[in-house]
Amino acid sequence: MSISFAIIDEAVQLWLGEWLAAFFNPQKRIFWGYLLSSLVIAFLWLRLVKKTNLVSSAKQIFGRQVWASRSAMTDYKVMLINTMLMLILSPRILAKATVAYLVFDSMHFLFDGRPYLSIILPQWTIAFSFTLFLFLLDDFARYWLHRWLHKVPILWSFHKVHHSATVLNPFTVFRTHPVEAVLFSIRSALVQGITTAIFFFFFGDQVNLMMVLGASIFTFSFNLLGSNLRHSPVSISYWKTLECILMSPAQHHIHHSTAKEHIDKNFGVALSVWDLMFGSLSFSKAEDHLRFGLSGEHSCEHHSLKDLYIAPFRQAMGEIIRPFSRIRLSIFQKNSV
Repeated sequence: MSISFAIIDEAVQLWLGEWLAAFFNPQKRIFWGYLLSSLVIAFLWLRLVKKTNLVSSAKQIFGRQVWASRSAMTDYKVMLINTMLMLILSPRILAKATVAYLVFDSMHFLFDGRPYLSIILPQWTIAFSFTLFLFLLDDFARYWLHRWLHKVPILWSFHKVHHSATVLNPFTVFRTHPVEAVLFSIRSALVQGITTAIFFFFFGDQVNLMMVLGASIFTFSFNLLGSNLRHSPVSISYWKTLECILMSPAQHHIHHSTAKEHIDKNFGVALSVWDLMFGSLSFSKAEDHLRFGLSGEHSCEHHSLKDLYIAPFRQAMGEIIRPFSRIRLSIFQKNSV
């Protein structure tokens, strides 16, 4: 009995430690530095651009309707539950080291066993190229996975958990179904593994471990410059030209909008150039007053943990069975004639 309690106690401590560590890890979106920088940017935007007075600015940022709403409370619960689930699932998900090995081995076969090209470049050039390539490939992969999560009915059954939020705050980014979290973990492993294998193949020992493990300066800058404002009560827009390249917080608000003209728009994460290239870009408008959530569905279901975790499996199964039901109906109708 004492051993069981010890295991449970250790598991709880590990779970809480993992959750709290996210606030002090620069590779996590809710790192305290990113939250603080987003707060400063939001406050300056409201005061200097929107000319909102001090009290109104504080209410919009810290209002109870944002942080203590039923939607926000669900965000916190889902984050805690998913932290525990991913502790269990993460060791069993595809590792980037495995991907790197398989890709590296395949490149040996394709290039007839050549380990790497004998190109000697300055270390900073390789480091910058590695970081830029990883950032672009990662953002491109995020765009397409995000787009498929909307376009493929089975995947949408799980992704709609994120879009069920009726109020946006920085913790809404963690309001995801575990199936979606696993898909993004696999995507991350593939992107990092492929990038690492390619650079090790062509540059060999010139690629050091710190370069591979270090945080991307582009991702760090994206987070520091207000990535958390994508899910926030403050809608910050850019110039139209800039919104063709970078995804503004206001554009991501459009992505969460229930308005018919905003459906399936702005799938990009850091860059909006992918949306521009593939026809899903929508620009922000100063007069936009958006409503968030799932259109045409009862909001009372959006914040139930049971519905958020269990219902997507039922809906996904329904999408899998539907084609077979149509075939069965078609056969029945032919036999009836």
